[in-house]
Amino acid sequence: MALTKIELEHFTAFSNLALELSPGINVLVGANGTGKTHLMKVCYAACDVSKTGAPFAFAAKLVRVFLPLGGALGRLVKRQKVSAVGAIKVWRCSSHPLSLSFTNHSGMSPGNARQWAERKIECVYIPVKEMLSNAPGFLSLYAEREIHFEEVYADILHRAYRPLLRGPVDSRRKRLLTKLQKVIDGKITVRNEEFFLRNKQGNLEFTLLAEGMRKLGLLWLLIQNGALQNGSVLFWDEPETNLNPKLFGVLIDILLELQRDGVQIFLATHDYVILEELNLQKKSGDKVAFHSLYREEGTEEIACNTTDSYLDIHPNVIAETFTDLYDREIERSLKGSTG
Repeated sequence: MALTKIELEHFTAFSNLALELSPGINVLVGANGTGKTHLMKVCYAACDVSKTGAPFAFAAKLVRVFLPLGGALGRLVKRQKVSAVGAIKVWRCSSHPLSLSFTNHSGMSPGNARQWAERKIECVYIPVKEMLSNAPGFLSLYAEREIHFEEVYADILHRAYRPLLRGPVDSRRKRLLTKLQKVIDGKITVRNEEFFLRNKQGNLEFTLLAEGMRKLGLLWLLIQNGALQNGSVLFWDEPETNLNPKLFGVLIDILLELQRDGVQIFLATHDYVILEELNLQKKSGDKVAFHSLYREEGTEEIACNTTDSYLDIHPNVIAETFTDLYDREIERSLKGSTG
């Protein structure tokens, strides 16, 4: 069920991009404005519409996820003075990709969502902004009113509210839940659309909980209710946001275990420690691909280098920045010792 390839032509910031995807963890790195989040949103929309298969479902989902002005899909075509056609193709473990083409004047082909829906893909998108503390009343408001929120915010609440799967919790899932419970010091409960951390001291509402703990609490919920299991796809935009670096090791440990259980994962990150933890904790059988997005000199077009080796990430703006900081610190220290 894993996604295997994506091709974009004249879509948002991309002129032409073809990306082979790992069935395990895909790490997207690059400077701001190189399209990391856009890539994840396209892949997420493709996974989500596998549940419907309605004509134009993919186009409608893209509009709700990207929120172009006036709901005009044509505004997602890469900006240029002449008429242009944007195109998307997403492959999974089958021969037929999900495809969609549209012009910057909103003309489009319906694609093949019905054929794509023959095999449904369970998927989860965790946005940068934490939503569980804002949950009460949000879904009813979103369903009835035109509020300017990308649909990923409503989608993640739908996933978090899901009840438990039937049957006993398998041993691997139980082990992951136990690890997270130790970190967040309790379990997550829901009452009247509001989330709480329950421990020996009682129930602590999410509005009083540190935002990093809320993120780990969300991960606990998604594992507990079966949203993340074999065959599902997780997209996580900047998981490091508001999370203490001491907890990155636990986070990466959990994500690598999910990958070993058959969950395909996409991470967009700007953090050096996230990359280092992946490099240090990765085992020989783990499938991890690093996709480095960058703008080519001269043309400024976005390109991508992919490698399965942390040391071969190129360009690596994250490591280069930390190396520069280190060099400047050494230079300042030497000046101080000779002054």
